[in-house]
Amino acid sequence: MLKISLCQINPWVGHLSYNLEKIKKAYLYCVEKNADLVVFPECAATGYPLEDLVLKPHFMEKVQEIVREFVLVTSSQKAAVILGCPWLDNGRIINTALFIQNGEIKQVISKYALPNYGVFDEKRVFDHGPLPTPLIYNGFNIGVMICEDMWVPEPALHLKQKGADFLLVLNGSPFDLGKDDRRKEQAHARINETGLPLIYLNLVGGQDSLVFDGRSFVLDEKGETVCELPAFCEAIDSVTLNKQNGTCVISALANDNYEDKDGLLYRALVLGLRDYVEKNRFGGVLIGLSGGIDSAISAAIAADALGPDRVSCVMMPSPYTSKESFEDAEAIAKALNIDYDIVSIELAMTAYSSMLSKKFEGKTPDITEENIQSRARGMVLMALSNKLGWMVLSTGNKSEMAVGYATLYGDMCGGYNALKDVYKTQVFALSKWRNENFHPDFLGPKSEVMPTRVITKPPSAELKPDQKDQDSLPEYEILDAILRGLIEEDSSIEEIAKNGLPEKEIMRVFKMLDKAEYKRRQSPPGPKITAKALSLERRYPITNGFMLNL
Repeated sequence: MLKISLCQINPWVGHLSYNLEKIKKAYLYCVEKNADLVVFPECAATGYPLEDLVLKPHFMEKVQEIVREFVLVTSSQKAAVILGCPWLDNGRIINTALFIQNGEIKQVISKYALPNYGVFDEKRVFDHGPLPTPLIYNGFNIGVMICEDMWVPEPALHLKQKGADFLLVLNGSPFDLGKDDRRKEQAHARINETGLPLIYLNLVGGQDSLVFDGRSFVLDEKGETVCELPAFCEAIDSVTLNKQNGTCVISALANDNYEDKDGLLYRALVLGLRDYVEKNRFGGVLIGLSGGIDSAISAAIAADALGPDRVSCVMMPSPYTSKESFEDAEAIAKALNIDYDIVSIELAMTAYSSMLSKKFEGKTPDITEENIQSRARGMVLMALSNKLGWMVLSTGNKSEMAVGYATLYGDMCGGYNALKDVYKTQVFALSKWRNENFHPDFLGPKSEVMPTRVITKPPSAELKPDQKDQDSLPEYEILDAILRGLIEEDSSIEEIAKNGLPEKEIMRVFKMLDKAEYKRRQSPPGPKITAKALSLERRYPITNGFMLNL
């Protein structure tokens, strides 16, 4: 019999002493629960992804030093450990699983398949290892793989040929809405090819623009779920393995961790913001609260992530701000129990108008005056940020960022944007969801977080009289459908038009998407929740003449 404890933890990239203490605490807890083997995810000792930090020699020296401190903890304990950690091997930097037992590193298992797509760039920083061979422990041949090793058939087949009894996969797999299904498809493919049970252990936590959702799982040799750990929180669970007639049998208490799509998405945004603020040691966040839906849901996410006392909102009205916006902003602040103030930008508008009157003489007012309002608001927020030491939370959604419907150095300013990868139609869905739902992880109120009118009223930037978003953009249902085709699916105009979308609008959106690349390069980071975010996964040249050929 082999009892394996799975530690789904949230490490802090680069904070080695913090991670060591977390790993040590989890290990000793599992020892008390009579575990035979304690397993931690990919790069649990250092956090993931490490990017160029792993190329710094001093960093890697400290990694080796701090891991050896932990190794000593195991010297007097029964349980062995498999720990995900970058390691130095004769000058080569490798992504490894360290097998630790009785105060020694007994075996170093290297990652074979290095991903080099989407958000991953491992071939740049790691050397790949050979095909893995089973780790022998307590009468079991353990087929250890590291993340991408499960997404190609060779490692699992090689381990099967070498006598592995089951597959154990250490992962740093970031969240998007379809990722859990894709992971399980690959896991089932490896089980079908080998006939072996599979244990999948994933990281949890936010790291810059990535959110790791955990959701570790265990599948038996038939692909049936034996155990599944929860999403977006740390957890420890155990499975027991026995050999029956030469076959490895896994048993555990199956857990039902089903959550609806909007709930998962919202929790991803909460965790992403929470970890970004906490791990970068900001005191709290500042938000420009307009009374509109984007700033309302951003304020709700912030209150749920950090607690209402660490969220400060400022309404910055102009002569074009409606009575309804005043009422809605105040109602949102009351519902969330957050700090709220009003700072008018009218004096700033007058000052800029006077300063620029000579240069603007004889020219008709246009978007210039609208952008001045947005930049005045950005100036107010950044001034408060400097004075208070709190981070400005930008509130623009993916639909707006994609087409450039945002003001550079205005509403785009900030240290983080929780909605950066959230389409406008998803913003509406999340707002409705949060008004009707609550999760124990949330630090905000259990009640509604915004008036229904905020969700139902036509969106407007309120930078001129009677302005509506649809004066400049297609209806959001149409815009988002076009953007998904252009961004996530890399479809041509003709291919998108086959879905019944107007070709003229597709071309217009394509041009706006192309033209706004320079703005997006200067936007704050935000959590990735779609299959392709407008950041690391989509890097187009700013100077780009392709549109001239269409």
